[in-house]
Amino acid sequence: MDIVIMAGQLILGLSILVILHEFGHFIAARAFGIKVEKFYLFFDAWNFSLFKFNYRGVEYGMGWLPLGGYVKIAGMIDESMDTEQMAGPPQPWEFRSKPAWQRLIVMLGGIVVNIILGIVIFWVLTIKYGESYIPNDNLRYGIVPGKIGQGIGLKAGDKITKVNGVKVERFEDLVSSRVLMGNSTLTVQRGAQTLQIKVPGGILNDVSDLGIEQFISRMPRTTFAVDSVVAGSNAQRAGLRRGDSIIAVNNVPIHFYDQFQTELQKYKDKKADLTVKRDGTTLPLSTEVNKDGMLGFKDGRYGIKVKTDLPSEKTLKFGFFGSLPVGASKAWGTFSDNAKGLGKVFTGQVKANKALSSPIGIARLFGAEVDWFRFWSLVGLLSMALALMNLLPIPALDGGHALFLIIEMIKGKPLSDKFLERAQIVGFVVLVSLMVFVFGSDIMKIMKK
Repeated sequence: MDIVIMAGQLILGLSILVILHEFGHFIAARAFGIKVEKFYLFFDAWNFSLFKFNYRGVEYGMGWLPLGGYVKIAGMIDESMDTEQMAGPPQPWEFRSKPAWQRLIVMLGGIVVNIILGIVIFWVLTIKYGESYIPNDNLRYGIVPGKIGQGIGLKAGDKITKVNGVKVERFEDLVSSRVLMGNSTLTVQRGAQTLQIKVPGGILNDVSDLGIEQFISRMPRTTFAVDSVVAGSNAQRAGLRRGDSIIAVNNVPIHFYDQFQTELQKYKDKKADLTVKRDGTTLPLSTEVNKDGMLGFKDGRYGIKVKTDLPSEKTLKFGFFGSLPVGASKAWGTFSDNAKGLGKVFTGQVKANKALSSPIGIARLFGAEVDWFRFWSLVGLLSMALALMNLLPIPALDGGHALFLIIEMIKGKPLSDKFLERAQIVGFVVLVSLMVFVFGSDIMKIMKK
């Protein structure tokens, strides 16, 4: 069922993006009097479609191959490779008969719509939810670094006060692109010491493998107490109760929740002795620890829920128009972060298989539960990523077509149809190879896990 929910959200999200992207090309072409022959969600490879209908001279339909979508514009060399049409004399309603600047607008229409969509989504989310964050100054006990964070020198309880000399206002900024793009410097307060810790340029490779929690946990360091005990679990059999405070594991003192989790990991599939404080007195308890290092069940389910003293959040609310610049800034931030990430791939600082995801990887981001805030946030992010990817000067992408049109405008004459046909084939091969690469990479990640 989890797979069905993830796949359903992915298909819905990508369908929205593809339809609106292609609508950008469609509306621009129609505005200049260019005939559009087809408008398809997904590809009708070998002319096979799941359904289709004609309306005002345009064939609308859904193909069977879920690798995007397309509009077939008359008189244009595109993925349809309709060379027969191009062999005839140019017609006034055809793409090739229009001025280069009009054709350029048609090619950029999908990208423009994706950018507008991204801004609108983040604008509406800001109107409805505002902005909630944990002020960094509210962290009483500091951070909890994972393996990656510990590897660069961070320790549990550290307080990161600055990134590249700029004060950290929000705890969430510690896992933002400002830090994760690497080559940044963290100012760390550790007791009475002030340290400068360097974040390496290729840290995204490790984050891709191990997850963001293994850099800095999104849960700050916190004290804890047992809030509830699941019936039939190891925790219940050991005698734990609501309100208990676990103050030691095998005589190792415990003050914080991350310490408790770390100690339990040492006793997977073994017994552990707990020292528990209850109603002002201490008592010893003995418990089985499951294979995941928890006091739950053999199948991995949790055995206790804990009550923590997490720092309080701050929520900012904006009006209808006040939310627009905030939403636009978020949209631009995702676009800029993706561009920086691609730059690191091209310069070799980040491996391509760590930075790029196939639909398999994207589906996992949506999760196995329907959370509309997360859904629309991801759709907004993907819309900006789609705009960026289509700007790349690769033949068969909008950016490739735009590049050839700019060259035509500089030269004063169009490139030959034969060159454009060959470029289209090369671009298609590049895209298919890239798709095979990212699919294979994501499958390998799942198999390793």
